[in-house]
Amino acid sequence: MDVNEAILRFLEYCELDRNLSLKTVRMYGYYLNFFKQWLLQSPAFAKATAGKQKYINVQDIDDNTIRDFRLFISHSYKNPYKGSLKRQTQNYFLVALRSFFRYLIRQKLPVCHPEMIELGKNRDRNIKFLQPIELEKLFRSVDLKEESGLRDRAILEVLFSTGLRVSELVSLNREQISLEAGEFGVIGKGGKARVVFLSKQAKDWLSKYLGTRSDPYQPLFIRYSGPRVKTGLSNEGLRLSVRSVERMIDKYRKKSGLLFRIGPHILRHSFATDLLEHGADLRSVQEMLGHKNISTTQIYTHVTNVRLKEIHEKYHSGNR
Repeated sequence: MDVNEAILRFLEYCELDRNLSLKTVRMYGYYLNFFKQWLLQSPAFAKATAGKQKYINVQDIDDNTIRDFRLFISHSYKNPYKGSLKRQTQNYFLVALRSFFRYLIRQKLPVCHPEMIELGKNRDRNIKFLQPIELEKLFRSVDLKEESGLRDRAILEVLFSTGLRVSELVSLNREQISLEAGEFGVIGKGGKARVVFLSKQAKDWLSKYLGTRSDPYQPLFIRYSGPRVKTGLSNEGLRLSVRSVERMIDKYRKKSGLLFRIGPHILRHSFATDLLEHGADLRSVQEMLGHKNISTTQIYTHVTNVRLKEIHEKYHSGNR
């Protein structure tokens, strides 16, 4: 089977049979088409691509081909905007290839076995999070005299209270939120459903913000600037975008005097850190963050290491 046809069939399978999000399908398409373009320029496939009809059989892609590709993205390729690829980004390409070859094996094609494609080991990540005093400075930097200020404070409080991803936050509609119950459901990455919870402060600020809304629009957070919506009562036309939230948080970061760059995700890290520091167990935090694997939640070792030190000081006989 030609690699072009194989990629197309795989992407259709991801969308129709696996019911993956369109964003995930697009990213798979990007990684696999990048791999295909590399194949077309690879010396190993020079004969197959010499004529006008460029044909590469997926059965001809072997372990050595994958190894050469790994060497290329690790040592030779440089993104025109970001430079050399980080190990985690390199692994995204390899994960896509693994899924691609798993699909081809299900189609009973004798291709490279996906388990032979090993992922590179990532270095431990340093997680940035805000200390309580920094959170307070960030929240207090919001000007509450305008509607947008109340909205922005509500956004900050909801992000810190729930640990939502920014994409999950901007997709919320008013009908989803129950201030009385203080909880609501979201569909996160991979279509994984979870329940998140509003703190008392988050409920108070969200209530103040919604009290200023007399419009009929569904989105929980709407924009107050930018081009007017031409199609009448458009819900999506006024929905706040991910980029707008990122710019908003950077604005308040500067106003509050925080010297390092932050984005919406730092409030998610701060949410998890806050829970763990106050005694929550890792499994519960995993559920609230919507992580599929506990290993993903274990990036918050800066908290668990402190807890281990306390246990050592309390129980080790040498400390008595």
